[in-house]
Amino acid sequence: MELKTKIHAEDGKQEITITREFDLPVELLFKAYAEPEIVEQWMGTKVVKLENRKHGSWQFQTSDAAGKVVFEANGTIHEFVPEQRFTRTFEMENAPFGIQLEFFDFEKLTDNTSKLTMHIVYKSVAARDQMLQIGFAQGLNMAHNRLQTIVDKLK
Repeated sequence: MELKTKIHAEDGKQEITITREFDLPVELLFKAYAEPEIVEQWMGTKVVKLENRKHGSWQFQTSDAAGKVVFEANGTIHEFVPEQRFTRTFEMENAPFGIQLEFFDFEKLTDNTSKLTMHIVYKSVAARDQMLQIGFAQGLNMAHNRLQTIVDKLK
């Protein structure tokens, strides 16, 4: 089965470009990334903080059944333009991956379809390659499929 979320990783570069077209108006696609209640549903994680503004910060946590935190990520929002784009840093706690810089661009294709383009820059080619080897593409595709399903209900 072909993945709808496409990841382009050029050899020798420390970046990746991710694209996905959604059967959602751009306003709803952006809302899926900006509203904590929606983010929690499709990402399957708790939104501890999400300050959608320049110099804002964000923090997500996932806990196991016993309440132990098993995943934590955070960063700073550097740019936030509603329904168009945002730029943030991304750092996973207690993980061997360094901080990355992420650019999210939201594009209206038609009144009912939109495109997300994510450009992610890593500290090194090795760091980028390490991320790609852990099933990143499959996990992101599954998350985007959930996003489509959950946000479809908001139409």
